[in-house]
Amino acid sequence: MARAGLTAERLTRAAADLADEVGFENVTVSALARRFGVKDASLYSHIKNVQDLKSRVAVLALAELADRAAAALAGRAGRDALAAFASVYRDFAKEHPGMYAAAQFRLDPETAAASAARRHAELTRAILHDYDLPEPDQTDAVRLLGSVFHGYVSLEVAGAFSNHPRAIDASWSRALDALDSALRNWPSPSER
Repeated sequence: MARAGLTAERLTRAAADLADEVGFENVTVSALARRFGVKDASLYSHIKNVQDLKSRVAVLALAELADRAAAALAGRAGRDALAAFASVYRDFAKEHPGMYAAAQFRLDPETAAASAARRHAELTRAILHDYDLPEPDQTDAVRLLGSVFHGYVSLEVAGAFSNHPRAIDASWSRALDALDSALRNWPSPSER
């Protein structure tokens, strides 16, 4: 019989909170069971294993990120949309480092297809609308944006920028200016 009060949703939310506290890589079934004061076996009627648990946290993180990004993009275009979108990722990573790490977790194809991962790609492509990039340039630009956002945020969260007097926010703004300029001046196929 399932323990009263335990559900897959409640366990997923608790695992997400645990990830923010101890790091996504440290989320285990045992750690989650301790949080609820139950034995590991009590959780297995709600989750299959730690892979399933981490996948559930990743799906939750992707959904929350997509919801925030969609709200931030409403009514924005060009550099303003780029900055709003990028700031959602940056703020989410600083507020929820474990969930941010979970959003990078590799999902199986079926789970990924059913998650908000597709919304992220669509939202990124929506930013690029004003830059008028055809394919395959648009895909290249999506990958560039993701790489810059993730790289900057990961380094910032790890404290890599903290030993320099230049304000981190000033460098972030300049990085967004550089991305905006790169997107507006994307090389045409004849320039390659």
